[in-house]
Amino acid sequence: MTLKEAILKSLDDLNAVTNYLAVYNHILDKKYYDFGTGKTPGSTISAALGDFIRNGDSRVKRIKQDGGTYSYYLTKNEQNISSEILSGISSEIIQPIAKESKVKSYDERSLHMLLSSYLKNSLIYSKTIFHEQSTYGKDSNQIWTHPDMIGIKFLNLQTKASQSFIKSINSVETVKLSSYELKKEINSDAELKKAFFQAVSNSSWANYGYLVAFEYSDNLTEEMERLNQSFGIGIIQLNANPYKSKILFQPRYRDLDFKTIDKLCKISRDFEKFIQQVDNLMTAEERYYKSTEKELNEFCDKYFLSDTEIGVYCLEKHIPIEIEKPVD
Repeated sequence: MTLKEAILKSLDDLNAVTNYLAVYNHILDKKYYDFGTGKTPGSTISAALGDFIRNGDSRVKRIKQDGGTYSYYLTKNEQNISSEILSGISSEIIQPIAKESKVKSYDERSLHMLLSSYLKNSLIYSKTIFHEQSTYGKDSNQIWTHPDMIGIKFLNLQTKASQSFIKSINSVETVKLSSYELKKEINSDAELKKAFFQAVSNSSWANYGYLVAFEYSDNLTEEMERLNQSFGIGIIQLNANPYKSKILFQPRYRDLDFKTIDKLCKISRDFEKFIQQVDNLMTAEERYYKSTEKELNEFCDKYFLSDTEIGVYCLEKHIPIEIEKPVD
């Protein structure tokens, strides 16, 4: 069905005066229409119902309710509606006003593949660290120890001589390790501070620490800048199209904390194996480099290979995404 057909069918099924939320719920229940990943499908229904009236479509009529809201019904069902309701004497709605059913929300972990794709595009290998699989299991305090994701970027030297030279002098300079604290949304000052200091706490071992969120409230920009300048944690705005993600505030470089790295290796198998894979690649002989690099890539988080994959994934995971309209 088209959206209008779904609305007309739902109004006919309900056979009563009803509001846009009840129509929306009915469409969802009956699966008359796929709203995709739009953020405000209820508002879409409200606007479409209004279009019937504004465009003079005689199939739909509306009644103004107390508070300035409107209820709707099919003209052909008018005979089934009491005169008190039609005249506005009674504000009773035959079809109970239903609470808006929220579109299924996405899991925070579903954002990891978006972030890994963004990072891979910047030549960063990344890996999710499952804190629930650590030595401390489901201890809630582990959110202050384990990063959500870690990443590594290798210095891109083109010649064999330069690669060998820098390894022999200081192998630490050949890589940059990063830590990422990932959130679905940050809407308040309190949420920002909690998430930010989680990022501070669980990135102390890394060269760079980042706070990443899919949505930030617009009024938090000034506080994000202040925290960034004070503590050096970078802030990334993640987008459903990962290649449109952007760094809002750059992180400050720090030396690696090998004691904390050692601690994380002891309590997290994911972290330890990642470090092992990195070390294998850094010390691999030239003839084994490609195969070792392939092992690291396969161990790290998956990433998207096409825009189509991104769209399908976001739809399946209920991640809001803007559908780009074709150019005329």
